[in-house]
Amino acid sequence: MAKLTKYNVKVCLVVVIAAFSFGYGASVFVTSVGQPGFYNYYDLDPTSLHTANILSAINALFFFGCAVGSIAQCFVSDWIGRKGALNSSAVLSCVGSALVAGSVNIPMLFVMRITQGVGLGMLLTLVPLYLTEVAPPQHRGFLTGSTQFSTGIGYIVCSWGSLGCYHAKNLTLSWRLPLALACVGPLALIVGLFFVPESPRYLVWKGKQDEAWDILKRLHHDPANPSEADASAEFTQILRQVEMDKEENPTFWEMFKKPSWRRRSISVFLLLFAQQGSGIYGITNFFPLLIGSLGLTGDVPLILYASYTTIATISILVTMFLVDRFGRRILLLTGFASVACILFTEALLQWKYQGTDSKAGNAACILFIFLFIAFFQCIDAPTFVWAAEIFPTTLRAKGVSLAICAYFVGTITFSTPAPVALQSIKWGMFLIYAGLCVISFVVTWFYIPETKGLPIEEIGALFGDAVAVHLTADGEGIVEDKPGNCHIESKTEHAVQKV
Repeated sequence: MAKLTKYNVKVCLVVVIAAFSFGYGASVFVTSVGQPGFYNYYDLDPTSLHTANILSAINALFFFGCAVGSIAQCFVSDWIGRKGALNSSAVLSCVGSALVAGSVNIPMLFVMRITQGVGLGMLLTLVPLYLTEVAPPQHRGFLTGSTQFSTGIGYIVCSWGSLGCYHAKNLTLSWRLPLALACVGPLALIVGLFFVPESPRYLVWKGKQDEAWDILKRLHHDPANPSEADASAEFTQILRQVEMDKEENPTFWEMFKKPSWRRRSISVFLLLFAQQGSGIYGITNFFPLLIGSLGLTGDVPLILYASYTTIATISILVTMFLVDRFGRRILLLTGFASVACILFTEALLQWKYQGTDSKAGNAACILFIFLFIAFFQCIDAPTFVWAAEIFPTTLRAKGVSLAICAYFVGTITFSTPAPVALQSIKWGMFLIYAGLCVISFVVTWFYIPETKGLPIEEIGALFGDAVAVHLTADGEGIVEDKPGNCHIESKTEHAVQKV
């Protein structure tokens, strides 16, 4: 089986800067609404319904931009490659972030937040797409799951940095500086991409087999295996599967026309939409407002938000180590069930204690919000891993685009009403989220198969697709070939050569 090499890890560390950029950019506005200078500059009353509607609109427009970017990514990455798409979306993210930081009025903030969202939505979609295509099967869950871990690091850096800015004497600096620092991640990614190769599976699809073989050897080079039999077997499987898949018409229309692709597409859309039905962004994006409703003021909401993002990211790291051992399905089922119970308990606690001076009661409300974010990580990373690995190479960019678009559509659907819901139905919002988690559990139980440990070229069999060839258990040969008869096919000679 192909090994996880140092070079493979270095490449992945560069690419996940894109996920870090999304995490920072998505969370930076959360911290802005906790800064008094933001409300002073735009002449807003933080307690008014008018302000709640503006915050909802800014949040919705950002995620609308992310949804547009997630769909645009598939056309860009299929046109100029995964690496080229990462580069172009990093540039767009950097420009959008700079203009958000310089916004002088609410209309400009609306427009620039959309622009920033398009770039960051493209970046987030490209990370699991690329990581899935370069990861060894036995480590694919860990590497692809690092998408959400890196996103969490972005949240941590933003939240703790914004807490420090809260105490700045210059009130404008306190909220503009965190916004401006959203440019750092995309700039670092642009530099790092000089050292990152194109996806070998994309190159095979585009007929550049020799270049793909050279990259695959570097990614999986194992000094203990000088014959490179594992890389050769994987390369042969990629070649044969891509040639078979290229006979199909990989369009969005065909995704819903062909039965096996339709099952994938509907399942992945439901799963990523269901993930947002848990209320994750409805709670996280307005965390300072939620904590304020429990009677905590000053810098305490920002301190708790920074702690919240830290616990979330640590929990993602734990999930990354579990997803390849226990599988995607068991973690998803555990996550939806536990989160439903936690949200139901949160609703009861807020019904009993919200608006009271009970310190113990309000502390219990905060405790269960922290339990929510910890157990939610059983859902978060596995959904991204599963969505990125179930589509064939020729359709993967479009499939991941559909998945992340569903993620952002769900974000808009379930988080946009959150500020108003916190003022109107209050604790009832958590009951709605709990009910949606129960529905999501049922959907996962019946429609989400396990993909742990399978080479991505063989996952199609779970949905009824033909598999060109299967790898042997040790990953060093092809089951359909005679023992030791592993091949590499050259694009220039169009012949099969023994390694």
